[in-house]
Amino acid sequence: MPIPGNLLSTTTSEVDPNTSGWTPKINCTISKGTGGRVGDGCLVVKSVAAGEMQARTVSSYPVVAGTTYQTFADASGTVAERIGIRWLTAAGAEVSVTWSLTTASASASWHRVGVAGAAPAGATQAQVLLSSTPAAALVNAFWENVYLGLPIRTTGNLFSFGTESAEIDTSGWTAEVNASVTRQVPAVTWSVDNYLVGGHTLAITATGAGNAAAVSTDRPVVTPGTDYRAYVYLNPPTLAADTWVELRYYDVNGNQVAAHRSSLVQPSPGQGWYRQRASGIAPTNAATCSIAAGINGAAAGQVLRLEGAVVTVAPEIQAGTIVPYADGSLEQGVAGWTVVSGVATLARSSPWGAAYWEGAYSLAVASSTATASVIRSGRFPAPADTSYRAQIIASRSAGSWSTVNIKVRWYDASDADLGTTGGTTYSLPASDWWAMSTDATVPIDATQAAIELTVTASATSSGMYVDTVALWEDLPLTAVQVVESTASITLTLRELPLDYGISVYREASDGSRTLVRGLTGLLDHTTITSDLLIIEDYEAPLGVQVIYRIELYAPGETSPSTRSSHPVTIPAGDRNLAWLKDPGNPQRNLPVMVQRAPDWQRPIEQSTYRVKGRRNAVTLSGTRGGLEGELTVWTRTDDERAALHWILDSGTVLFWQAVPGMGVADMYVTVAQATEARTGGTAMDTWRAWTLPLTEADMPVTTGLGSSAGRTWQDVLAEFDTWQQVLDTYATWEDVLLDHRTG
Repeated sequence: MPIPGNLLSTTTSEVDPNTSGWTPKINCTISKGTGGRVGDGCLVVKSVAAGEMQARTVSSYPVVAGTTYQTFADASGTVAERIGIRWLTAAGAEVSVTWSLTTASASASWHRVGVAGAAPAGATQAQVLLSSTPAAALVNAFWENVYLGLPIRTTGNLFSFGTESAEIDTSGWTAEVNASVTRQVPAVTWSVDNYLVGGHTLAITATGAGNAAAVSTDRPVVTPGTDYRAYVYLNPPTLAADTWVELRYYDVNGNQVAAHRSSLVQPSPGQGWYRQRASGIAPTNAATCSIAAGINGAAAGQVLRLEGAVVTVAPEIQAGTIVPYADGSLEQGVAGWTVVSGVATLARSSPWGAAYWEGAYSLAVASSTATASVIRSGRFPAPADTSYRAQIIASRSAGSWSTVNIKVRWYDASDADLGTTGGTTYSLPASDWWAMSTDATVPIDATQAAIELTVTASATSSGMYVDTVALWEDLPLTAVQVVESTASITLTLRELPLDYGISVYREASDGSRTLVRGLTGLLDHTTITSDLLIIEDYEAPLGVQVIYRIELYAPGETSPSTRSSHPVTIPAGDRNLAWLKDPGNPQRNLPVMVQRAPDWQRPIEQSTYRVKGRRNAVTLSGTRGGLEGELTVWTRTDDERAALHWILDSGTVLFWQAVPGMGVADMYVTVAQATEARTGGTAMDTWRAWTLPLTEADMPVTTGLGSSAGRTWQDVLAEFDTWQQVLDTYATWEDVLLDHRTG
């Protein structure tokens, strides 16, 4: 599938169905090969003679001087390669080329090459260059999955692209002790759709024997009391190397006030790439943060490589959980978990990736005897309410366990033990991972909670893993709320099973069902990626009671489990008003005052034939078309007038809703040439009369709700140093939200 944000066409990027997007530049011929990663096609660049050969894109793509652009591709061959961005003037003259480093070694396996850089002064266009230097003629290099565009970075990352990725340079990092920091380009086979990794990696090289470390110079602002998570891919030098990543916090004076280290336990065989996570709550005096990484007891010359450094607000294991990420994911140790009684022992699972439900590690519980043990989490602030739900996901690793009981233990503000509530007992089968939960009411005066497990082994040397621990307020699984100001309904779905398919229908009183729109289009067998889903339905009817039907499909299954909501109705409102809505951009929706409803026509294509000697003509007809007519509305203020211009600007299909009883059904329409006229008052009169020629249209199926997909002000802060840069990059605040950049 196309790479999001790619300036290159799909044909140019994927080299399917042909090579029309590419042309030889130096010492080569090109052809279409087979065995590509995205579809079968790939670009074959063949040398004419010994020496450097280059191919380039046929087209040049518009760029803005001073803006950073990124290119990458997957390559394969017998000669090391590099990739570049060729900057051109408006007249097509070359300004300069930003080249990547050459891959450290040739590889017949598909591997990533890439580079990023700012467009130089005078550049208005760019091309992608593909280069390698064979020692003979008729040597092939293979390329595909090519990207050119704005840098692709992790949404929500506190770090800028230059710190997250080494594609530009190493300026986001510095050596801390016994190390140098450089860039290298090893031949690494990443997943074809992992667009967050590039070709360059950060290389921390030990200058002598002993501990070696580097730290990011980027110090983004943090909020005290917030749980943050850092992660980075680590590529250790040897299987025995003791490598780590650390999340650090600093006060306003730059003094380190906390650090949370997570050591990698790599599997055998080692020397792969492993995403290692570290997390911790920012202390009360924290102002900024950084990531550090290093090797303990390194030998001189050993290299630790890094890729994809990210710090974000820690994700919730379950929506609304009060358990910090470290205690719920067990990625860097056992956190606050302890053995209260019994012979059980606790440890983090080992090695990386051996046992986990989320992340790469879990809590390993072992019992040497067939007895019961009680293990307990740390204590977490629990806002008083009626009920909480606790959940773990567990798996048997050895021996057998007769029962696992899960409950919640409560404490007051002075840490006095208030006992437990809830309590559900489960068996633990011999294979797979199993969710175990219990509901617990909150005692009076309780302010803290801990999850308590009583695990009973039925054999000696028994083991189990525990992961994704969560404790959250027990709220309705399905909730609906009318938002009268926007004539919409908010549907909230909780505790959804990840990786299931979901379909959401709006059901009217007559039993008719209509699919509801989500971020990527209509929610029809859409894969669930979060246990919490909030849907804003702007296409629900006015003044008509509806309910929502939810179907959940297990992977590979065709028979769903179902949920339904309570009935809900959007108030009809003023009958003189109608809503014009943009299904893909609901921020543009507005009510307008109707002057006159359309007089409808239904066009039809017909051909009439007069047959000699026959009284009646023969008429051949096509299918009669949908409704066409002119809707006349008023705007009463300058703001309303600007809003109507705004919703009409895109020219996309709109949704027209009138109050029930006005003789007009809700319909999707396209608007032809619109007329804005004065109403005959004074020049200062703000009222305008609009004539909107409407043509009935089908419901847009693939249009999703316009969304920033998690984009926050932190992303803007990470990408731009000044407000002037923001103003120069975006034309409107909507463009800031959706990251639609000028040029």
